[in-house]
Amino acid sequence: MRIAALVARILLGLIFFVFGLNMFFNFIPMGPMPTGPAGSFLGVLAATHYTLAVGAVMVTSGALLLIGRFVPLALVLLGPVLVNILIFHLLMARSAIGLGLFAALLWFVVFARHRAAFAAIFQPRFRD
Repeated sequence: MRIAALVARILLGLIFFVFGLNMFFNFIPMGPMPTGPAGSFLGVLAATHYTLAVGAVMVTSGALLLIGRFVPLALVLLGPVLVNILIFHLLMARSAIGLGLFAALLWFVVFARHRAAFAAIFQPRFRD
């Protein structure tokens, strides 16, 4: 499990680091803009520069995963990004969901390795 978690952490870090950098430098050709709601949604994200904020989170988290420091923090930061990627693809672009599902699988493998860091949030707490 240690080796699998290490490979998953590095792959997840590479995916988010590279695709996060791509939001700033556009070195990976993305092809034509999708039509319909998906295109409108992506157009609004680009026009408002929201993609730059998401790209910064992706680059930072990807770098943390690659260097192996603050891995639980990187997982916490990437969780909402990954959920939004999956929701976008489920609702608007199902044909391109493969990489999102692969990243989610990698996220869960890394999470399983670092689950002790998250133990406290799964403890029920009652107010006095």
